Amino acid sequence: MKIRTAVLTVSDQGSRGLREDKSGPAIVETLGELAEIVWTGVMPDERAQIAGVLRELADTDAADLILTTGGTGLSPRDVTPEATLDIAERQVPGMAEAMRAESLRVTPRGMLSRGVAVTRGKTLIVNLPGSPKAVRECLDVLLPALPHGVDILRGRAGECAAQM
Repeated sequence: MKIRTAVLTVSDQGSRGLREDKSGPAIVETLGELAEIVWTGVMPDERAQIAGVLRELADTDAADLILTTGGTGLSPRDVTPEATLDIAERQVPGMAEAMRAESLRVTPRGMLSRGVAVTRGKTLIVNLPGSPKAVRECLDVLLPALPHGVDILRGRAGECAAQM
């Protein structure tokens, strides 16, 4: 079963058409056949607006998975993690930790990412970095666990222990 996925790019310049969104398409490309892309959007780094879109997508059961890209750094305008936590019901720290660990293997700047992973209802929400390269690297880490995690959250699977 394909994972119904929404992709949100958070970028002030991208939302004004001043920069081409390359990270959102990188997410779609990296997910490949694993996902059915049900929604994509680009919006500015505005905390309430980001939270509103995440809340609407999760609460209307529009997607099993919401992946954001951008707004996870240290700039004062980078508010994606805060917006995500504003609507979160539970955190999934292992996903964010795994992404940061992989990013650190590539660059010391990986420790500057503040992305989070959370659930709201039966939707998993993950903040990815803003660069296409970092998006691919982080998704490569998540892909082996993502289908099972979504199935557990959606109630389609009930066992997390690895089958031996």
